[in-house]
Amino acid sequence: MLHLSAAVDQQSAYDAASYVTLARLAERGGLDFVTLDDTFARPGPDALAVLSRVAPVTRRIGLVPTVTTTHTEPFHVQAAVATLDWVSRGRAGWRIDVSATEGEARLFGRRHAAPADALWQEAGEVADVAARLWDSGEEVAGPPDATTGRLVDGGRPHPVDFQGTSFSVRGPSTVPRPPQGHPVRVIDATDGPARRTAARYADVALVRATSAAQAAAVREQLRATAAEFGRDPDGLRVLAGLLVDLGDGEHAAQRGHGGGGPRQSAQGPVYRGGPVDLAELIATWHGEGVVDGFHLTPAEPLRDLERLVNGTVALLQHRGLFRTFYPGSTLREHLGLARPANQYALTGERHEP
Repeated sequence: MLHLSAAVDQQSAYDAASYVTLARLAERGGLDFVTLDDTFARPGPDALAVLSRVAPVTRRIGLVPTVTTTHTEPFHVQAAVATLDWVSRGRAGWRIDVSATEGEARLFGRRHAAPADALWQEAGEVADVAARLWDSGEEVAGPPDATTGRLVDGGRPHPVDFQGTSFSVRGPSTVPRPPQGHPVRVIDATDGPARRTAARYADVALVRATSAAQAAAVREQLRATAAEFGRDPDGLRVLAGLLVDLGDGEHAAQRGHGGGGPRQSAQGPVYRGGPVDLAELIATWHGEGVVDGFHLTPAEPLRDLERLVNGTVALLQHRGLFRTFYPGSTLREHLGLARPANQYALTGERHEP
């Protein structure tokens, strides 16, 4: 299954209407999810709050804000992400990121910037404790699963008592267990320090690569490391991240683009050309098993997203390579990911009345 997602980032946009327009456009194209970046390094609206506003006016598209785990309280982070999952009826994810500069650290006045390895270790611990907190809250108890015979103790919250390297959390969560169990975890795994955390915790890993061979090598490494952590590698989706400039309309991709792959730029790998050649690049990489899909960042948000949906996606759908409707209602269903079991599930037997 080919997975496609897009960024809805806009410079200096503070009104909700523009984000709603882009999210609805992506939803019309059947994209798995949209992302909205956020960072302490520059001014802008809070991504999680913006997508909480987008949630009630969309129906199927997944909503993935960037959430920085450095300088923030893990308990508050998990409650906010769980709330987004509730208000979107199971369509939330969170793109886990870290804050690495002294300037960002000074905003909080708490501590100096730490090395990247330490920051990503802490980010992994936040992902870990968030999952425990989501399992700790109350969940409506239903009949035992017909196959496993397991039920959830939904009437009693569970303390977490987590001790990390830089924080501790007692729990339980004040928000009931999210509809997806665990909202989808997304990590940009391009850089080395983030890659190990992605292999251990991410449901979706983003990889910025300028060639099919480079993307394939990173995907293979991520899957191998995930297996070392005891994970099923098939539970990890690896998407190639591209900045796409479709301003040339239907003209062929510039040399070095299209079938030859994207070019490296200061903003990362960039594809510059027409929607048709972009569809060919996507079909080729995915068909060769290089990646599970693509995460595309429009250079000009509305213009390029429209050309992406009306041109590239429509062509992929016509060729039977991408879905024409959402088969489910949650982001995990879009991505083909199972709902995680609650670690506080109890083994039970079904008793006939």
